[in-house]
Amino acid sequence: MSLALDPAAQDLLFREARTANTFTDEPVTDEQVQAIYDLVKYGPTAFNQTPLRITLVRSPEARERLVKHMAEGNRPKTAAAPLVAILSADNEFHEELPALLPHFPQAKDMFFAERPVREQSALLNAALQAAYFIVGVRAAGLAAGPMTGLDFVGVQKEFLDADHTPLMVVNIGKPGEDAWFPRSPRLSFDEVVTTV
Repeated sequence: MSLALDPAAQDLLFREARTANTFTDEPVTDEQVQAIYDLVKYGPTAFNQTPLRITLVRSPEARERLVKHMAEGNRPKTAAAPLVAILSADNEFHEELPALLPHFPQAKDMFFAERPVREQSALLNAALQAAYFIVGVRAAGLAAGPMTGLDFVGVQKEFLDADHTPLMVVNIGKPGEDAWFPRSPRLSFDEVVTTV
């Protein structure tokens, strides 16, 4: 195979990585989350924007508030995961562009003056960053359980504000007993790739 990444790392990040549905009670530390972010912050985005926001749900009270907004099937695993993160898009990300794009500070006003344009860009680029975050969780030797089965309006009202759009909730930790559902099929190269 013509990949530079070691086969064991390929397995850890992709082939053997799975969405965990149960977790051990081993805690996920702030240091682990910091290391994950310090790795994934380098993933590319348009205009080097950084719209992803991560809300760590650690307290029992906050966890209880979140669980009530999860779809029925997601409630038990969200209640039991060592750490839960709400990933959202900051629709006011453009305020940081002069610092993040110092060679082109006018991009803030030139491209992102209108709120609908910002919302669309924030959603796309925060989703990219969310994918990097999931891979970063795997790189830390942890399992991620990303979920979109939730009441988005309820989560926004409970934990965010009108400038932040929730994307998903991610359960994080060491996989527990019977953590994996059977792996679902994937499309083949020929079904996905077209050359023109």
